[in-house]
Order: sequence, then structure tokens, then C-alpha cells
Amino acid sequence: MVIYVLSFGPLRTGQLQRSMPGISKKMLTQTLRELEADQLLSRKVHQVVPPAVEYSLTELGQKFVEPLLALYDWAEANSVLLDTVERNRAASGQAEIVEDESEALPLS
Repeated sequence: MVIYVLSFGPLRTGQLQRSMPGISKKMLTQTLRELEADQLLSRKVHQVVPPAVEYSLTELGQKFVEPLLALYDWAEANSVLLDTVERNRAASGQAEIVEDESEALPLS
């Protein structure tokens, strides 16, 4: 999600957090550090008081986001199909099973 949000341009940490409701500051910081270590994004510290940190995608990050953007475009174009699948899952009772399984999966 961070990569997708940054595909629209550089953002500061607070802007990123507001763009992704529900993400904790700790998880965002951890994710940003991992993506920076993977060289998918760059971190620029502006010398102001207080310091402002801005994140942007690197060239590698731009390449990495291309299939994500294609998937988002497909999902938008096929929202009716996705809604049908969701309704079918709910009608068959599988929605509860999927939620229970996702809670049991480790997040790492």
C-alpha cells in the first residue's frame, strides 16, 4: 500500500499515515525502513526545524509499482465482478471462514 500511495508523488510521514487509515505509526515506520533497505523508496531529510522527512519511490520502486497499478485498474474496471464474488462468498458462509483464517496467519 505504501508503494501504491507513493506512486502519486513524494509524501511526508504524516501524509502517508493519513493516506492509509488504520496503519499504526510503528508499522508504517517499520515498513518504510524495510522499503528503504530494499531500495524501493528514498528518504530525504529537509534541514528545517523541526526536521521534515519526505519519502519517494526510487527508479526501482517505480518499476515495482507498475503491476500494482495494473491490478488496481483491473479491480476498478471489474468492480461488479468483485462485488458478485463477495456476495457469493457471504451467501455461502465462506466470508467468516476467510476472516478467521486471516486472523490466524502471521503478519511477518
